[in-house]
Amino acid sequence: MSLEVFAYRLNRVQVHPNDRKWMPRWIDEYATRAQKDDEGSFVVTYDSTLTFLQGLRDRGAPAWQRLQAARSLEWYQTLVLKSCDVDFSAFKKTLGELAAKDKRVRDGIEDGRAGRQTQTRNQESVGEGLDNEVESCTGEGDAGIIDPSEPKPVQELRAFIRHVHQPYSTEETYVGYLKQFIRHLDAEDLENYGEPEIGGFLTEMAVTGEVAASTQNVALSALLYYYEHIVGRDMKFIQRIRAKASTYLPVVLSKEEVGELLGVMRGVNRTMFELMYGSGIRHRECRTLRIKDVCFDTGQIVVRNGKGLKDRITVLPESIMEALRYQITMAISIHRDDVNDGGGRVYLPYALHRKYPNADREVGWQYIFPSRQLSRDPRSGVLRRHHVHEKTFADAMKRGRSKTSIVKHATPHTLRHSFATHMLDDGADIRTVQELLGHKDVKTTMIYTHVMNRPGLAVTSPLDRLNGFSGARRSMAYRS
Repeated sequence: MSLEVFAYRLNRVQVHPNDRKWMPRWIDEYATRAQKDDEGSFVVTYDSTLTFLQGLRDRGAPAWQRLQAARSLEWYQTLVLKSCDVDFSAFKKTLGELAAKDKRVRDGIEDGRAGRQTQTRNQESVGEGLDNEVESCTGEGDAGIIDPSEPKPVQELRAFIRHVHQPYSTEETYVGYLKQFIRHLDAEDLENYGEPEIGGFLTEMAVTGEVAASTQNVALSALLYYYEHIVGRDMKFIQRIRAKASTYLPVVLSKEEVGELLGVMRGVNRTMFELMYGSGIRHRECRTLRIKDVCFDTGQIVVRNGKGLKDRITVLPESIMEALRYQITMAISIHRDDVNDGGGRVYLPYALHRKYPNADREVGWQYIFPSRQLSRDPRSGVLRRHHVHEKTFADAMKRGRSKTSIVKHATPHTLRHSFATHMLDDGADIRTVQELLGHKDVKTTMIYTHVMNRPGLAVTSPLDRLNGFSGARRSMAYRS
């Protein structure tokens, strides 16, 4: 029964198809020698994991298979046992290094002597390396650094979100609402609560907090996510007082306002401004853009892991190419200095970090807009150069707006709204704009038709008709 639960839950998360195929088989093999708890699940401890991996080593299993087995136990611990008691980082680090060395030997990169040494170490490993608990730096995809003082439900939610590769921003948002829910109940045993308590919490947000409908819906999504993936319960009947939904129209700058604001932007901030307005990419997508994802020959930008973890292609403005080439040159220079100092590694998504252990030092993977200083990853604790902070451009745009006559509350995301509206103004097909923006539904894109100003669709005020004006946009001369 426990194996069926694991296979079922594994199919509901984002893992590689090969993992879906082989992970249940490794758990089935582990089950032949594992103990069961009172609920019929297989107990996973550090000692039982070490014994299992050593048994695979003794029968001649290569390092990459033992790494796959270790990852299978880690996922089983997360999905079925719903715990993070065993830290698999030491297992995966040691086995990952051995697998990489074995691959280099097979590819003929290392000489015969190095190959013999690697073979010897392979025979001895996950005996010595893991018996001594090699201290490792937790990498992407691991649970990473989790504050043990946080409530247990929060720790479980953090661990699961990181295992399924959700963005850090999603983790912080969901964890924030889960903490609010815990304070609302004044209890941490969330398994004992359900729809009535969630409904009461959301009602309190709407009545007392007077939050927007979108805020209430995000809080609901966070709690449903926790109960579905951590507790394993479907929540379908939640009665609550809904926050009043408002009709939202995005803030859009006119073409004249865009030109005025662009005129006061300088340096790298100007390049980011032109890129977001000229390509329609989000602020986060601009900050995380990597060198390899810009193609000057075809005039395209490949947006990786956008909203909803989706990839898409958008346009690269020809007028920005020279500035972007210069920015890439500066980023490469910074990267080379980091490499000379013994660093130069950049964050990679978890699957790529496993598949290409040394790709994080390659030029193509570096951020086009790197941070000016090194910082520690909030999840793994690894010290490296990240992309520019989200406040850097936002503050620069705010300062620039104060130097203009613009009174609209323009933010970095306003540039994306302006891109879409001006594209439609210029006669672009709405389906094309939808594809460039990465909208799942064309209804989302259609909101920009309400703020566009296409000639022929302008409305004339009856006051202007009464005073003999032909259109609402004609300037009026007032007399004292």
